[in-house]
Amino acid sequence: MIPIKTTHEVDRMRASCKLASNILEELSAMLCPGITTRDVDQSAAKLMQLAGCRSAFLGYRQFPGHICISVNDEVVHGIGSSRRIQYGDIVKLDIGVILAGFVGDTAATIPVGVINDDVQRLLGVTEDALYKGIEHAREGRRLGDICAAIQDEVELNGFSVVKEFVGHGVGRQLHEEPQIPNYRTSGATAKLRAGMTLAIEPMVNMGRAAVKVLDDDWTVVTADHSPSAHFEHTVLVTKGEPEILTWREKTSSKLKAR
Repeated sequence: MIPIKTTHEVDRMRASCKLASNILEELSAMLCPGITTRDVDQSAAKLMQLAGCRSAFLGYRQFPGHICISVNDEVVHGIGSSRRIQYGDIVKLDIGVILAGFVGDTAATIPVGVINDDVQRLLGVTEDALYKGIEHAREGRRLGDICAAIQDEVELNGFSVVKEFVGHGVGRQLHEEPQIPNYRTSGATAKLRAGMTLAIEPMVNMGRAAVKVLDDDWTVVTADHSPSAHFEHTVLVTKGEPEILTWREKTSSKLKAR
């Protein structure tokens, strides 16, 4: 069953999602050559403490970080460490917080300094694919409409969709029904209803779609070590225009917050 949020629960979701977005923006502004990914994770912990929330990731299935920090060919689930960020890196920040019992979940890929034009296009296409999927988060549409829109945008531009990791419902739990692949699946998919809250998150590789998990049992990297991008918003399904609960003022978008 896909949970349908009440008006009260949606209000709680708005608060947790806004907080996740604020933390992501603050951490994005910190990224610079020389800073370690552990520094970023520790800063996330301090920001969460000050905001009166806690990490949705820390301890989840024994994950050791407050946020996920993935660099260059790391796709998702990177762990803060002594690694120093370099000029020209792309850094994926995935933020999950719990506030008053509800999860806010969002992610973005941040360039550090000037990056290669092809890598910049990868980021642009991945974020465009996210918004193409969000456009279908309306009552009466099918879950598969979101999935197909993402895959079409990615592959039209010559990139590859990661298939081993997918989006998901989110609310009282970090991972709720439904799973949201970033590609077409066979058979009928669930019909969307107003009140569903979905974490839509394309993960896109410049090279082949294949990925592997490192020896830390968490960090996912591209098998061919090509760059990878990741963007995520938590979205409220409505009878009209979707509401992006994790809207970020500094993030360009084709859809406006409501």
